[in-house]
Amino acid sequence: MSLNDGQFLAGGGQDLTRNTSSSGPPWENAGKVLKPCVPSRKPKPPKPESAITIAVSARVLFNMEREQQIYEQQGMEDYVKYQVEHETEPFSPGPAFSFVKALEAVNTRLRELYPESDELFDVVLMTNNHAYVGLRLINTINHHRLFIERFCMTGGNSPIGYLKAYHTNLYLSADSGKVREALEEGIAAATMFTPGKMTEVSETQLRVAFDGDAVLFSDESERIYKAHGLEKFFEHEKAHENKLLDHGPLKGFLEALGKLQKKFYGKGQRMNCPIRTYLVTARSAASSGTRALRTLRSWGLEIDEALFLAGAPKGPMLEKIRPHIFFDDQMFHVEGAAELGTVACHVPYGVAQRIAKREVLDKETLSAPK
Repeated sequence: MSLNDGQFLAGGGQDLTRNTSSSGPPWENAGKVLKPCVPSRKPKPPKPESAITIAVSARVLFNMEREQQIYEQQGMEDYVKYQVEHETEPFSPGPAFSFVKALEAVNTRLRELYPESDELFDVVLMTNNHAYVGLRLINTINHHRLFIERFCMTGGNSPIGYLKAYHTNLYLSADSGKVREALEEGIAAATMFTPGKMTEVSETQLRVAFDGDAVLFSDESERIYKAHGLEKFFEHEKAHENKLLDHGPLKGFLEALGKLQKKFYGKGQRMNCPIRTYLVTARSAASSGTRALRTLRSWGLEIDEALFLAGAPKGPMLEKIRPHIFFDDQMFHVEGAAELGTVACHVPYGVAQRIAKREVLDKETLSAPK
């Protein structure tokens, strides 16, 4: 199995959240025509300078597979025409939908405990759509009762400058090119994919799973493994177990999650915290786990659960964890997670990306006519 940028593995647009308050899921009528509506009560958005800003592209928040096909096959004019003609029809949920709903659930708890605080998640819809087609997105957000007040419609231009202006803590997109551009500018970012089957996830607890090397940590150890093999990797980790790893591209996002967790701990809610974090790494605990845990401790970061798999597949463990989102730098782990229903994101950072690109070029050279 292989995944292309923004590709749905199968049947995209399903939501992962459980609905216990009605007989059917809230999006069951998503294909029906709706009238533009504005929810009667919306919380006040937090001040951007205090918030943890999560920028999501329209293509990962909603299922826009049909619209994307029109754009790619028929061009911009037909795409805009189709969007305007269907602007009263809401999009169905995409792979980031349950993640955003979980962020909102955390915000609800935070507002109960800290009514005056702006230390909240703030979701920004980041899209390269022209503003002319924005009405359908607004109608869809109101239809699904999402609390998203900040939009950025770039009309085809790069979103990177806007991401910086928003002090973005995490950017999720289906476009791997934009994700790489964001990472090069020091913005935590990942390419999100939609699994064919959707694992049901918690409505009340945000669960985020991270790989270690080249995600939370630098790719220093990964480079040793790729260049010299497993034995040299073990030797390197043993020799450097007291030397801290450098930070990776998503360390800042874990720090932001930890900051909010401590607000719950301060109110005596450690055991009832609506945020839970996981380290899911191919490292083995005995031979290379010490350095990872010492590094996290030195950063003042707590991981709720650490799974050292010693090279075993990550998919089955993630199926048990049921995270809203999982980050990994290697596509075969992303694919393995997606096959078992986890919404997985690829972090195109570090040596693994250069090796993968070189392997593709080598295959193209071998298959070229002689």
